[in-house]
Amino acid sequence: MWRSRGTRKGRKARTGRRPAGLGAVALAAAGLLTVSGTCTSSAQDGAAAAPAGRNGGLSGAAACPDTKGFTCATLTVPLDHRGGVPGTLGLKVAMADNVKAPKGVLLFLTGGPGEPGVPFVERLSDRLSPVLKDYRLVLIDQRGTGPNALPCPELQLQMGSSDLTPPTARAVTDCAAAIGPQRRFYSTTDTVADLELLRKALGVRKVTLDGVSYGTYTAERYALAHPQRVTRLVLDSVVPQTGYDPMDRAALRAAPRVLTAACRATGCTTDPAADLAEVVRRYGLGVDVIDALTTWEFVDPDYAAMIDALHRAAGGDPGMLRALIAGARQGGAMSAEELSQGLHAATLCLDGRYPWGSSDTPVAGRRQALEKAGAKLTSADYGPFDAATATGLGSMLACLHWPRTPVPPLPPQHRKLPGVPVLLLGGDRDLSTPLEWLYDQKRLTPRAQVVVVPGAAHSVQSRAGNGRQAVFDFLLGRRSGASEG
Repeated sequence: MWRSRGTRKGRKARTGRRPAGLGAVALAAAGLLTVSGTCTSSAQDGAAAAPAGRNGGLSGAAACPDTKGFTCATLTVPLDHRGGVPGTLGLKVAMADNVKAPKGVLLFLTGGPGEPGVPFVERLSDRLSPVLKDYRLVLIDQRGTGPNALPCPELQLQMGSSDLTPPTARAVTDCAAAIGPQRRFYSTTDTVADLELLRKALGVRKVTLDGVSYGTYTAERYALAHPQRVTRLVLDSVVPQTGYDPMDRAALRAAPRVLTAACRATGCTTDPAADLAEVVRRYGLGVDVIDALTTWEFVDPDYAAMIDALHRAAGGDPGMLRALIAGARQGGAMSAEELSQGLHAATLCLDGRYPWGSSDTPVAGRRQALEKAGAKLTSADYGPFDAATATGLGSMLACLHWPRTPVPPLPPQHRKLPGVPVLLLGGDRDLSTPLEWLYDQKRLTPRAQVVVVPGAAHSVQSRAGNGRQAVFDFLLGRRSGASEG
């Protein structure tokens, strides 16, 4: 989502006519490359933690390896918050040691669904250092991520770090079978309940939440469920609380705007919007192209190589474009511990609403409902793409084949967020979570401050210095020089 959308995630990619390994560059650009600080100790901090093994308790607290000033522990939560199925999960947590920070806890929520939090503690503590005298930074490996990643080897191999690469039906059904009936306990509703137990275990009345991509959706859902427990919200690369569109129509329509703006900024002389439409018409590569574009923003928010490749393909030479698409797929390889595609599918299928209904809808008849919905689409829905693109994206197809699974109740989606200060932060080059989503959320946010960073793509505070400054000013209650774009 969320694109992972999701953080939509930190994606990997490759560039050039011949694939050259730039997967690490993509993640470094997203600010989410370092993997360190894994919690391994079994010592318990009796002053701050609940008794080991009790639901909601923190146990095994000890200094985080290689990360000075942070304590790592395990949060024990029930598998089933509704109490019908026994069992617990141990979620890794990293906490700054400044327990008495004057502005309280800053809980940072990563993206996906599927990214852990604890491996990024060192990098985020560096990026957020200007506010960490005032805040106690806390990160958590959400259920189904990191050491608890849901094992789906073939789905992981096929999709890597992508939301949009179409998986095979067999990979999806094998994944659901491997997780088993417990797959119904990996919705955002369950994660929100885990976060409330974390707040209680930390011994604080309220928390400030900073979410990126899917992390924004989680933060919104927490604020809706526990409005009295939130001090303020940073929502960076916004997924609206109403949920994501599995046809991704906002991104499809936004692609011409984003590519045209990038072209103008770099002085290119082509018409990327016209080239994109011609490529989709001539080659039928809509899914491949939007997948590659939403990968490319992590490598180059100017999309220079993609714009060049689209122009060549529109002129009859698709070789460079096909090479970039293949390279982006190859470079998107990612382990389940880095971004769990099993958790990604389980959560999206439980949270999402599809042309056939929900994951509780019988599998028979889903394909017919999808085809019927696709037949009703027009260019006003998908812009320069086509109906086959809107109905053929990877997260849509994963949930098309996901076995019937009970869905937890969703909160009222159109209830406004609580009246706390909220920063809505976006980049005008973001296709993973396009600006249209940010403005959708603004309508449901009474105290919204909007900052749009020109030239920035996904995960703004990780990649754009002026985006980070807007976050610092907001968290510290200072007047910001940044304004609505």
